[in-house]
Amino acid sequence: MPIRTAILGFGVSGRVFHAPFIAANPAYSLNFISTSNVERIASVRDLYPETVVIAQPMDVFDHADQLDLVVLSTPPGTHYELAKAAIAHGLHVVIDKPFVPRTDQAAELISLANAADVTLTVFQNRRWDGDFLTLKKLVESGELGRVRTFESRFEWWKPQGFRDWKATTSIAEGGGILFDLGSHLIDQAIQLFGPVIKVHAETARHSGHTDADGDEEAFVSLVHESGTKSRLMMNGIAALNAPRFHVLGSEAGYTKWGLDGQEPALIAGTLPTDSNYGLEAEETWGTFGVPGSTHRVPAERGAYDEFYALLATCLREGGVPPIDPRDAAEVLRVIELAHRAARA
Repeated sequence: MPIRTAILGFGVSGRVFHAPFIAANPAYSLNFISTSNVERIASVRDLYPETVVIAQPMDVFDHADQLDLVVLSTPPGTHYELAKAAIAHGLHVVIDKPFVPRTDQAAELISLANAADVTLTVFQNRRWDGDFLTLKKLVESGELGRVRTFESRFEWWKPQGFRDWKATTSIAEGGGILFDLGSHLIDQAIQLFGPVIKVHAETARHSGHTDADGDEEAFVSLVHESGTKSRLMMNGIAALNAPRFHVLGSEAGYTKWGLDGQEPALIAGTLPTDSNYGLEAEETWGTFGVPGSTHRVPAERGAYDEFYALLATCLREGGVPPIDPRDAAEVLRVIELAHRAARA
């Protein structure tokens, strides 16, 4: 029997990052999608004609007896209450990043899920970016030596500012680029180099939305217990981009330009089952080495579909979820420290 699934929210996240992978994996059935947007309703009916559309997220729980799993792809300020409701109905839960706006909410949800014996996990899909998988392989192989500095950037050029709820959501509700892209970049840094013992941050807001305080540009400096220093930059209005990764070790360095291609491919209609999904063109591979001796490093295949494959195994056979929610709670702790440092 497939894992009966509902997706709450059908904006970019639900439409691009969740529905295609659930629909493509025979371990799941996509039973319900919640959206009240007329254009998105039409899109659901076109793409997934057998899926039932429900306007309000909370109303999905009226059908809890027909479900096993709920995926929250709604704005972050709604995650806490919706996750509590899902857990109370005995449903497994995937929460889009950022997990929730506050660490105390994260701790409560983890405790509630444990008590209810349901799986709670967070969709940190960029652990399966091809460029990150390539870098992780280099770090773990020891080819870089001891990594001294790690620079990681995620930059866009959106001079018109952020759209929809992202333009106006406050930091208290999980708004701003530090919660958004920072959830990915901090998670990746911790996965590579371990626990964080020191945090410095600078944030800025440039648009005219005076009623909101969500940052549109952020710099975060982390010192890890391992001794590595991570410098993370995220910017929604970067006129020109810097390298995605610039990593300096005691034996060699690694530089990678350009973002992972899975998101634009999915937006363009590529399916996770397509033969070219997740592949990166050779001309964009990263460079490894030292001055006078460098070479391109073949890119690992991007694999966002691995999240739902691992989750299916967890739900059917037991074991650990694809992302431990305690990892996401630790990312929130670092984000909270970063916000405090930026205000100091």
